[in-house]
Formats: sequence, structure tokens, C-alpha cells
Amino acid sequence: MGWRGILGFEYGIVQAPLGPDISGPELVAAVANAGGLGILRAPDWEAPDYLRELIRKTRTLTDKPFGVGVVLAFPHEENIKAILNEKVAVLQVYWGECSKQLVQESHCAGVKVVPQVGSLEETRKALEAGVDAIIVQGREAGGHVIGQEGLISLLPRVVDLIGDQDIPVIAAGGIVDARGYVAALALGAQGVCLGTRFVATLESCAHPTYKRRLVELDKTDYTNIFGRSRWPNAPQRALQTPFFNDWKDIPAYENELNQPVIGHSTVHGIEKEIRRLAGPVPNVTATGDIESMAMYAGEGVGLIDEILPAGEVVKRLVDGALLLIQAHFSGL
Repeated sequence: MGWRGILGFEYGIVQAPLGPDISGPELVAAVANAGGLGILRAPDWEAPDYLRELIRKTRTLTDKPFGVGVVLAFPHEENIKAILNEKVAVLQVYWGECSKQLVQESHCAGVKVVPQVGSLEETRKALEAGVDAIIVQGREAGGHVIGQEGLISLLPRVVDLIGDQDIPVIAAGGIVDARGYVAALALGAQGVCLGTRFVATLESCAHPTYKRRLVELDKTDYTNIFGRSRWPNAPQRALQTPFFNDWKDIPAYENELNQPVIGHSTVHGIEKEIRRLAGPVPNVTATGDIESMAMYAGEGVGLIDEILPAGEVVKRLVDGALLLIQAHFSGL
């Protein structure tokens, strides 16, 4: 069964790479120490030396394997070289071509490659490239959403396409608890990938106001108002905060470049201005008008009612899934 582990990890629980730097060494190590796959998020610019330090810092907090996520829409070649040189367990890629060459180079370094896809066509390309597992993202997911199809319809089609190939399928999108985990298993997944639930943990680098809003609010919307200039044609699912509800209908020509600076933040060691309508969510260093910054969340956010240690999130997912299966399905 899925909770028995994937890709050599104890459990089939994956913590999504949370941008811009929300999944730092503390969160990734906590997930890894609990038996899941924790994933760092690489900078969206070339910073190989910094990335090496991030990987090495994580290794001081855990002796378990972990991964690094890279958004291929941004400069990444030197970052990937650093990841492969450091021989992390998993390279997770998203929003770009996962080429056969990239997979071959990663395998030569002993690194597994796991792309995130949002369609059957992307799945076919990933299979042709020779990847080790596939994360299937449904439209319910928080943050940037690459596909248009819901998880409950897309996931079993991907499972059928892969057939008897030894390539684990990992479900992503709106999953926050054991019920979602078991539902994904029933649809054919071997694991689940959670983002929003891990943002709302003690170890995440999200700003406290962002974490609090994930507990307080329960509605999201599929939108494109954030970061239109920096990352065009990259829609998001965001919390319906008061700011979002006031700004969600802005004209298509509006973007962050013609908006005022509303705050500042240090992202991967670099000082950044935060303009209104900018794409990055507020991390723990953010100052200014936090309530007017982007706050991404998946549709399952209404099931989050407290901030937990990341290890406890993993434990509740695994224990809860076992109980559900034993109570409702073991006698079938």
C-alpha cells in the first residue's frame, strides 16, 4: 500500500517544494526525520553556491535523504549542477521540459527525477524521458497550477497510462489529511504531495500572518492577478483574503510593475522589494503590509484548523490512513 513508502522513503508522504523559500532546511529535515520526502525549493535565479549551503545545512539537521525542487521556467542550469554534485536523493522539477538528457545526467549522479505534471500529455513526455516517479497536480492545488483538470479525474487516467511500469504516481492538490490520502490511494496513487498543509507548520518559513490566515480562512480562488510580469501565464490558487477580494477583478493589463512597494523581504539571502500584486508569498522576514501580499492555498485549506509540527503532520497522515483502511476497507 502507498503508506509503505516510495522511492526508498519510509512513507509515501511528500512535502512540496514551497516557494520562494518557505520550505527551508528546518521543514525539510523535520519531514525527512518523520519518514517522508522533504523538498527544498531552489532559488528562481542562478545561485549554486548558496544552494550548496542550503543542502549542506539541511544535512546537519537530518541524516535522511531529501530532495530539491527546481522551477524550469527560471534560470536553473547551474543550480541543477550543484544539486547533482551534492547528490541529493531527488530532483523535483516543474513548469518546463523534463528532458531525457536531464534525467540521464541525474541518474549518472545517483539522483532520482520526479516531475510534476498537470495533464496526460505532460505525463507521456515524462515517461519518454525516463523519470523515476510522477507527481500529478490537480486544479485544486494551491500556488501555481499547471493544469486545468481536477485531481479525481486526472489521477486515475495517469495511473492507467503508466500501467504496470514501476513508476510511482504521487497525488497533489487539495490533500491535507488522512481522508485525502486514502482517497488518492483508492484512485491508484502510491503517495501524496502536500503543500498548504506543510506551509501551516511550526517549521515552515512562512510569515506568521500567512500561517494564521490559513487557519482562519476556508475559501480559495483560481486567479492570475499575482506576478503577471515576472511569471506570465502562470495562474495560481490563492486564499480569498480581504485584499484578494478587493483586487481580484483588476484589468488584464495591470501587473506588479506599476504598483507601489508595500514591503520588503530577504529571499534566499537576497534583499527584495515587494510590490503590490507581486507573486511571492510573505516569508518570515517579510515586513510591511503583509495582509496585502499573495497568500496561496489549495482547496483543502478549510480542513486546516491548527499549526502543527511537520513531523506530527506526517504521523497523523500515516496513522489516520491505516485506521481508515482498517475500519472501512479491510473486511472487503
